[in-house]
Amino acid sequence: MTPGALHKLAAFSTRPEGGNPAGVWIGETLPDSGTMQEIAAGVGFSETAFVAPATGSRRRVRYYSPEAEVSFCGHATIATGVLLGESEGDGTYTLETAVGEVPVSVGVRNGVREASLTSVEPVDSPAPDSLVDEALSALGWGRDELDAAIPPARAYAGAWHLVMAVAAADRLAELEYSFDTLKGLMLREKLTTLQLVWRQSNDVFHSRNPFPVGGVVEDPATGAAAAALGGYLRSAGLISVPTTIRVYQGDHMGRPSRLVVQIPAIGGIVVSGTAVRL
Repeated sequence: MTPGALHKLAAFSTRPEGGNPAGVWIGETLPDSGTMQEIAAGVGFSETAFVAPATGSRRRVRYYSPEAEVSFCGHATIATGVLLGESEGDGTYTLETAVGEVPVSVGVRNGVREASLTSVEPVDSPAPDSLVDEALSALGWGRDELDAAIPPARAYAGAWHLVMAVAAADRLAELEYSFDTLKGLMLREKLTTLQLVWRQSNDVFHSRNPFPVGGVVEDPATGAAAAALGGYLRSAGLISVPTTIRVYQGDHMGRPSRLVVQIPAIGGIVVSGTAVRL
């Protein structure tokens, strides 16, 4: 096994019992894919980031869930940024990921270290009716429960997500689904999570993210999905830009997470958060 140090942090929280746990493995060179998969499975968190130096402030990074490599992971990136700030100093690090370069700025605000990632260029497209109907069937939801003002969409900011907004908070509060059915659908459609949201106000969204393709029922904080949501809201003209929204996630799991999403007029979406060691 390639020598390295494994760290465990909870991202998008200042308390260990909140946020989304992530593994962050740091070594001189990245292990082979089989070893990274084995380590991630042993950690058991929704994702583990594997980090090795490139040149200067650049780092090579790959992400693995317990079952497969993931193209990009927001919460593990935030955890990586906070850890690099603690161990190597605050500033801006450029992560060389499988989907492209992701800058991560790290600094201390009000006595708490936080990291801000800038996603790759987001893209989105309307979700086909057949895909929406299959997802709703797996969730046990009806079309009449969706928010017509935010049409379902496939959205990307490093990983693909199916965004579906509900009209009432009560619908989002109840999440039971057919794990194998939804997993099969998501594997076929190359989706990383479902981004299920309820819009409380123009700048506050509540989210839940099923993640069966990673072997996880639900993700308590999903930075990549938050970035994809921000990109979709912008391109669909559903918000005025530039703006900042907040995404509340993990509350129903007992792991409250807070994601700050800055949406500029053009370019990548900026997702910010804290992280604390476990």
